[in-house]
Amino acid sequence: MTKFDLPKYPTRHGYMSEKIQLDYIAAAIEKKFLPVDAHHMPEIVSLTAPSDISKPIQFWQLYSVLGQDPIVGIVQRFYERVFTDEEWFTSVFARVGGIGHHINTQASMWIDVMGGGPYYHGAEFRLNFHHTHNAMQLMNEKGAERWSQLMLDTLDASQDLMTHDPRVRRSINTFLSHFMTKYADEFAFENRSFFGETNPALKRKINFMRMTEQAIEALSEAELKESLADRGIDISKYQGKEALVRKALMM
Repeated sequence: MTKFDLPKYPTRHGYMSEKIQLDYIAAAIEKKFLPVDAHHMPEIVSLTAPSDISKPIQFWQLYSVLGQDPIVGIVQRFYERVFTDEEWFTSVFARVGGIGHHINTQASMWIDVMGGGPYYHGAEFRLNFHHTHNAMQLMNEKGAERWSQLMLDTLDASQDLMTHDPRVRRSINTFLSHFMTKYADEFAFENRSFFGETNPALKRKINFMRMTEQAIEALSEAELKESLADRGIDISKYQGKEALVRKALMM
């Protein structure tokens, strides 16, 4: 199968989704995971995942694929592990509320960010307040490592909730990796978390025929080489950016 019929579930922005989307895109552009014009690419900014399986699912598009029940199911399985873990870890959660409280709160945040609509009232202020007041004891390397291991175990045991679309797990991994990186920066701990393969870098498809001379000249040498090579051009014959630009203008 190369295509899925999407969306399976209607989507809309929530209290957090748009802000998190913008933050992630900016960070991914800086790391060269997304092209510089990613903010203007419909397949990226849309809340509906691409039907073409060759294109990655951004994590704010996950609701369009999964809907509510699988998201809640993953979160529930995670907290079932949390509440049967070691006392030093479990006690921090139990002090805030029972397992039902944590499932509802975490699932609401996930659904909100993943394109399911306004579920997580209070948005980032609420999330930050929780971490600095309720969970501060675990916002360190030891706590993050344990949380991440339990989540990894949960995801590995929850393939039945992720549909037959292989992109879903990579997108969830990307979502978790983004937030763990954010927390590591905010709370100054080393991020050792690993949830599995994340979304691959998305390369911009360059169509020289639709570009002005100035736009082609503005491309980097690396972009010119890659785009020409993709078209079967022996780039070893063209030394330097000027020669590459001349060849691109001939396409």
